Amino acid sequence: MSTTRSEALLARGQHLIPGGVNSPVRAFRSVGGTPRFIARAQGARMFDVDDNEFIDYIGSWGPMLIGHRHPAILAAIEKALTIGTSFGAPTELELELAEEIIDAVPSIEMLRLVNSGTEATMSALRVARGFTGRDLTIKFEGCYHGHVDSLLVKAGSGMATLGIADTQGVPKGFTDTTLALPYNSVEALEQAFRERGDLIAAVILEPVVGNMGCVIPTPEFLAALVHLTQKHGALLIFDEVMTGFRLARGGAQELFGIRPDLSRDVMSKVAPVGPIYQAGTLSGNPLAVSAGLGMLRHIKSHPEIYPYLDRITARLVEAPPAGVTVNRVGSMFTMFFTETPVVDYETAKTSDTARFGKFFHHLLSEGVYIAPSQFEAGFVSAAHTEEDIEATRAAIGRFFA
Repeated sequence: MSTTRSEALLARGQHLIPGGVNSPVRAFRSVGGTPRFIARAQGARMFDVDDNEFIDYIGSWGPMLIGHRHPAILAAIEKALTIGTSFGAPTELELELAEEIIDAVPSIEMLRLVNSGTEATMSALRVARGFTGRDLTIKFEGCYHGHVDSLLVKAGSGMATLGIADTQGVPKGFTDTTLALPYNSVEALEQAFRERGDLIAAVILEPVVGNMGCVIPTPEFLAALVHLTQKHGALLIFDEVMTGFRLARGGAQELFGIRPDLSRDVMSKVAPVGPIYQAGTLSGNPLAVSAGLGMLRHIKSHPEIYPYLDRITARLVEAPPAGVTVNRVGSMFTMFFTETPVVDYETAKTSDTARFGKFFHHLLSEGVYIAPSQFEAGFVSAAHTEEDIEATRAAIGRFFA
């Protein structure tokens, strides 16, 4: 498999961009080798600048639920291009997208559009602090909520992959407002609320973790989250950047039957109707909004997508080999190179990352592209065919053989 052009682009990029990439895990530092520079994608396939073809299990880290360049999304974007790309003024399209989101996710009664997951979580915490009049946030070790200063404590994702200190460049005053607890630990959660319940503004978590690999919440943990936040007047925030619309049309909260706190009275505190400031120059721009509308309208009219995704992803990770633990929820999955059940950050870290690196490069050489990190989830799309799944299973089998 030739990598000549990717190698040249990486060398060029390292003079222009830190590490030659615009997000750390893309640099392949934990697995070694040359990151592939992608030229184009279609359906479940990506093609790099050296004309290598890959079955894609990254899916832009989750949102490519129906595959790359889906006709419904392309048509929506093409239509938006005829009216303009950004106005800095409201459009009817924004209202249509808000209506679709509210219709899909029952806990959302009012919303504000933003441009990234980092913006969303940063803004959600500010609103929670403003609404409750409290300063402390509980997060969970291994959950990544973007590169927000106060949430980089034991944040998994790229920092787990690269072994980077969580708080370099973050003032101590920010980290002092965050309590980082073990994921799935009811005992730790109860203790935190027992000791500081009247100071806690919010609990934020990935309801299914994707950023220490795929880690699944226990029913007891979810029940404790709901009970303790309600009892102590804190807000419960589900970070569904990865799981939203992927695990169900209503996200993980629909799957688990839980209603986080994004009510109208909370959102009514946001400027200009309330005192909590939040803004974004490109928020609600016609291109992003149109792509979102294209996706949400498609999945609304094609509910059969979810049973299909569940079935083919279950087949993909069926009968894992010895020495591997598989976690899966719907179309999210991770193969951990450990025999230990993975339920939190500490158990995720028992994985043999050197062996994972060999596995990653074996799959890459066979035309299968998974995340270049043991601590990231994989994603299956509705564009993956039965043949894609069987080809991937065969490639996995050859590694373990």
